[in-house]
Amino acid sequence: MTNIFDITLDITPQLPTWPGDQKIDIKLIKAIKDGEHCNVTQISMTTHCGTHIDAPYHFIERGISIDKIPIKTLIGRVYVVHFPQAQIITADMLKKVMIPPRTRRILFKTMNSELWEKGDNSFYKDFVALQPDAAEYLVEKNISLVGVDYLSVAPYADQDPTHLILLKAGVVIVEGLNLAKVKGGRYVLYCLPLKIKGADGAPARAFLVGG
Repeated sequence: MTNIFDITLDITPQLPTWPGDQKIDIKLIKAIKDGEHCNVTQISMTTHCGTHIDAPYHFIERGISIDKIPIKTLIGRVYVVHFPQAQIITADMLKKVMIPPRTRRILFKTMNSELWEKGDNSFYKDFVALQPDAAEYLVEKNISLVGVDYLSVAPYADQDPTHLILLKAGVVIVEGLNLAKVKGGRYVLYCLPLKIKGADGAPARAFLVGG
């Protein structure tokens, strides 16, 4: 049997959101129990909640929007790198990892995933993220997709450099993954965002096959 790992966060009102962003609101606006013929749910949230993809337009005024990201980039072989003790991910750390040749997609599992596993819904500013030099190294290695297990690929206090290095190079950023049940190694990734025309990002359903 092929292993399938759902690495998508559940979207709930309790899910942490970026400070200053609207909280997730989910409510039943039509209910069978109230005499309606069907149930209808209304959702209100930003495009960067839970497991989501950043389009270049998120940080680049004339960057492409989420509906323009090629599907072929979002599906294919991926390598999961596990940094269990890392406080930050640097280029020097990446140079020591035996990333398989021709790897084009990479996901980083860190202690962030332990928060999702515990159901910790607080927002932490000291989450593990990529330093700008790590982003530059990934661009040099021709990586086309980078995924991380918290709500941002960049350190909380300095968001622009890491995002801009990746997005200007055409690297797709996937944030908010839950890799708690995934080991390091090779998989096939399927990660499809909602096709919201002109948007700077979108929630996505992501899963890995293999392992």
